[in-house]
Amino acid sequence: MAIHKTAIIADNAIIPKSCEIGPYTIIGEDVVLGENVKIASHANIEYSEIGDGTTISPYASIGTPPQDLSYKGQKTGVIIGKNCLIKENVTINRAAGDEGNFTKIGDKVMLMVGAHVAHNCVVEDEAIFANLATIGGHVHVGKCAFLGGMSVYHQNIRIGEYVITSGFSASRMDIVPFAKVGGCPAIIHGPNIIGLRRRGFSSEERQNLRKAFKLIVERKYLLSEVANNLEKEFPADKNILRIVEFLRTTKRGIYLRKDSCMSESFEE
Repeated sequence: MAIHKTAIIADNAIIPKSCEIGPYTIIGEDVVLGENVKIASHANIEYSEIGDGTTISPYASIGTPPQDLSYKGQKTGVIIGKNCLIKENVTINRAAGDEGNFTKIGDKVMLMVGAHVAHNCVVEDEAIFANLATIGGHVHVGKCAFLGGMSVYHQNIRIGEYVITSGFSASRMDIVPFAKVGGCPAIIHGPNIIGLRRRGFSSEERQNLRKAFKLIVERKYLLSEVANNLEKEFPADKNILRIVEFLRTTKRGIYLRKDSCMSESFEE
């Protein structure tokens, strides 16, 4: 175990011998580290479980109280998966609400400099937040989503799997899986073709998604009608059916209308 002599460690912290903890780092109450976790200098961690192989950079703050006026000190926490990369000045708040609630980060997630994950959020495996990307409380971010730098997202929305958003985007509505969006508000520009190709989606899958997104943004139909039409046209395509399910369960709605402050240069 390599713990710098200036680090401060709570008595009930669980730290395997394979971990490294840098100078002036504070490991507070109820922290459980997995094997081979590396924490650099000046980090602050409390009420958190951190998975094997995760690296935490200087000045990261994890497990601190939520920015929620209803929070009254309930014993909640943060769960972070394996092999994550958490860069400088990242903040991850512990959950609000009932005792036993958690803010959850999946495996192989990358949070770049200054990113913020608010209370009760769920960030699925291999998601990436670029510098200063910020999500409000109770946001769900799907697998392999990429959030652009300095982009911001309202509490209680869903950001679908394999989404890519441009820098400076903002949304207070749900973002459909596999979408490429940008602007303020974040408008759909089509499917995330480059990202899908890199993730191993076949040519047929990408082509079907192109057709599906054309139907979504045509604005000739209500979302319920779009969902029904997609289900009829692509009854065996699991990706399209995932979009159908997403459209049918949205509570926040989806941006389709162009806006004067939308980014016009967000292209492949």
